[in-house]
Amino acid sequence: MSGTLYVIGTGPGSPEQITLEAQAAIAASSHFFGYKPYIERLNLTPEQVAVPSDNREELDRARAALALATEGNTVAMVSGGDPGVFAMAAAVCEAIDTGAPEWRGIELIIVPGVTAMLATAARIGAPLGNDFCAISLSDNLKPWAIIEKRIRAAAGAGFAIAFYNPISKSRPWQLGKALEILREVLPSETVVSIGRGVGVHRGSIGHQALSEVKAETIDMSTCLIIGNALTRVIERPEKPDLVYTPRWVPEHG
Repeated sequence: MSGTLYVIGTGPGSPEQITLEAQAAIAASSHFFGYKPYIERLNLTPEQVAVPSDNREELDRARAALALATEGNTVAMVSGGDPGVFAMAAAVCEAIDTGAPEWRGIELIIVPGVTAMLATAARIGAPLGNDFCAISLSDNLKPWAIIEKRIRAAAGAGFAIAFYNPISKSRPWQLGKALEILREVLPSETVVSIGRGVGVHRGSIGHQALSEVKAETIDMSTCLIIGNALTRVIERPEKPDLVYTPRWVPEHG
């Protein structure tokens, strides 16, 4: 017997930003695995079973969900944002790749979601209007030396860069170091868009020059989007400023 495993994203925090497809998957599922704060965003019925776990138990969580699905259940793996962006879709695929042969036979449905990066960009304008990349500053699963290399390469190539997982109590210094690297490569006036909790009660949005950003003012709920040389600010009387990156790139850009 084989069941179904949905891998869903709950968006950046607001119920309005959970997609219709994800809502349908939630309604169809009997068991829900995920980091506790993400599961708590869902309005589960008394018949639906929540199985919360710690944020660093991704593979164990994925294996447990797969095992339950192979028994014929319809199971949901819950992420924030989009499950394929620094989230549980990769962990589920890794568990299938390295796990029991029968796990390959389940119906796996990965449902796309709205990321913090996209929510931040939409709130402030269009800072991702041209080529961009996303880099997680968490070195829990990859060496810091690799992160430094990627930041330097992306900035040097002219990408706008979205920083995920910028800082936490257990990782207090990485963002400061990342900003140092950016300041070595990019002009001091480079525009940085800052979204704090943009999906929860709409949070706050703003922008600063790269030279003005201070790591100690940033928390884990913040998404930073580092612009490139083309990124501009439109000042608007009595309206929030707009930040955007034009779609065009000069020939030698």
